[in-house]
Amino acid sequence: MMTMHYLDHNATSPLRPSARAAMLAALEAGGNASSVHGPGRTARAAIDRARDSVARLAGSDASAVTFTSGGSEANCLALKGAIAGALAAEDRITRLFVSAIEHESVRAAAAALAETVPGLKLSTIPATNDGLLDLNAFRLQLMQGKGRALISVMAANNETGVVQDLAGLSRILDTDGGEGVLLHVDAVQATGRIALSFAGLGADYLTISAHKLGGPQGAGALFISDDAPLAPLIHGGGQESGRRAGTENVASIAGFGAAASDAAILGDVARWAALRDRFEAELLHLAPDTVIFGKRVSRLPNTSNFAIPGLSAETALIALDLDGVAISSGSACSSGKVKPSHVLAAMGVDEGLARCGLRVSFGWSSREEDIDALIAGLRRLMARRSAIAA
Repeated sequence: MMTMHYLDHNATSPLRPSARAAMLAALEAGGNASSVHGPGRTARAAIDRARDSVARLAGSDASAVTFTSGGSEANCLALKGAIAGALAAEDRITRLFVSAIEHESVRAAAAALAETVPGLKLSTIPATNDGLLDLNAFRLQLMQGKGRALISVMAANNETGVVQDLAGLSRILDTDGGEGVLLHVDAVQATGRIALSFAGLGADYLTISAHKLGGPQGAGALFISDDAPLAPLIHGGGQESGRRAGTENVASIAGFGAAASDAAILGDVARWAALRDRFEAELLHLAPDTVIFGKRVSRLPNTSNFAIPGLSAETALIALDLDGVAISSGSACSSGKVKPSHVLAAMGVDEGLARCGLRVSFGWSSREEDIDALIAGLRRLMARRSAIAA
């Protein structure tokens, strides 16, 4: 059986052994966390431990954590919940700012809100050629309008790995944001890869996801500050302090907590950076005309987004998969389709080059041998392409 060299941790990181063990223990214990008997108390204790671990990962109190089914739900809860909650408190949000490089869950939720909420204006924050938010353009956008604003931005981009200047953004909000401005940060890719503090960011909402950390798919969390407005998307019982009804997914939450505990150590960061730098050096030696997106600015240590001109992403993905190497192109949330990246388009990348965009992302299980296999696969692919051209 062919060994698979997995280099797509930004899509999903394989389940950590600690997370698997925590999930199995929760499944064996059973029990509904809302029940008062012994099995119910055991389930509740597992959730409480996980909540503490997830909170520590983002430098927050456990009371701020609301568990969800994943990053997409948490993003939707932040945007839709904030706007509905502010409306209920008679302090309407009339302006919504979303950057051009956001995850599709944010972009789609923002578009839906703009269509359905009367008086809500949606503005797109442009990006620079390096993949950073254009903060000067955003300042002008913010100053041109009136009314309470909600801003949703990534801590680090899922495709390019570019780390955003959230401190610079916060200074603008403090100076020019007006009364009651709210900030949502999508930290799904950044968490566990760079140091983050929910309180330190000055954010009102922060999203993270378990399966990017080596936890299970189907678990995420939204951090909510004490005074931030929020209305639930799911109504029913009083779970998650009334912020999200429904019986808790105890096993996935327990696995999330275990993965968060491991990820909080940040011990792999230097190793990921070394793997990425080695890969990019060998890639440029193999194909000197390679374009590495975001290379001139701060990036996540585990992410490399690049294009070899003339080598389509679709061709490369298929060939590498046959060689036992798993990488990706664009976002994983695209229904399995290989299509031009809206992130690269927002960065001003030519469509032809964008169609060649590929992403390599490292994680807790990555090894030197994975790079060996990837470079070997690319070398064979380039040789076949050269032979055909000849």
